[in-house]
Amino acid sequence: MSIDPKTAFAALPSTLAQDLLDAYAEILTNYAEHRWEPSELNGGKLCEGVYTIVEGYLSGNYPTRANKPKNLPAACLTIENKYTAAARSPRIQIPRMIVALYEIRNNRGVGHAGGDVNPNQMDATAVLYMSKWLMAELVRLLHGLTTEQASEVVEALVEREISLVWKWGDKRRVIRTGLTLKQQVLLLLASVTDTTEAELITWLEHKRPNDLRKAVLRPMHKDRLIDFDETAKVIQLLPPGVEAAEKLIHSLS
Repeated sequence: MSIDPKTAFAALPSTLAQDLLDAYAEILTNYAEHRWEPSELNGGKLCEGVYTIVEGYLSGNYPTRANKPKNLPAACLTIENKYTAAARSPRIQIPRMIVALYEIRNNRGVGHAGGDVNPNQMDATAVLYMSKWLMAELVRLLHGLTTEQASEVVEALVEREISLVWKWGDKRRVIRTGLTLKQQVLLLLASVTDTTEAELITWLEHKRPNDLRKAVLRPMHKDRLIDFDETAKVIQLLPPGVEAAEKLIHSLS
């Protein structure tokens, strides 16, 4: 079974779903641009959205907007004790993950000093992957998917908002000049879930598709930066390509 990522949260009130997606998008964007502390702080917004949805899922009544309980950890414990007949994931696992994420948001964002690795980066990485887990678990519950299927949906949920890429409708344009074609391809592909070769050529305003294919796309495919399906003419970033794009974004920001 597979679903269109655009309908992943169609069962929710549209305003509640948007609150959740906005918070998730902020985490992805800030992490990609190495803004570690905002990634941590925005984890709190995601906690509120996930809590609201889980409570609505268990009670059968979704509010129209995400809401913040006066004491979020206590509210999560209430879910655990109140809905004793519910499945373990919405009753125990998701609420406990919310509490762990909220703890980082509240008590790990200041005062770091010393060490070879900036703890803010480690904290933000924890926020990122806990957030992905929470999102995938919500998708799994709402649609009856496997964990693997739900994870794939979440990876495609939100297009990265990159300040180096200008967007207008379906059009994309790299606004930083002086970049190589490979760098522009990395930035453009980081701003979308996937795209077609024709769209990419249009965005690059490249007049020699065969040259682009030979000099850029095929080598990037060979280096496992992208998956370039020459039959379907579809292109998407692979994990090494995501890492390369994030390093490029950081170097240019």
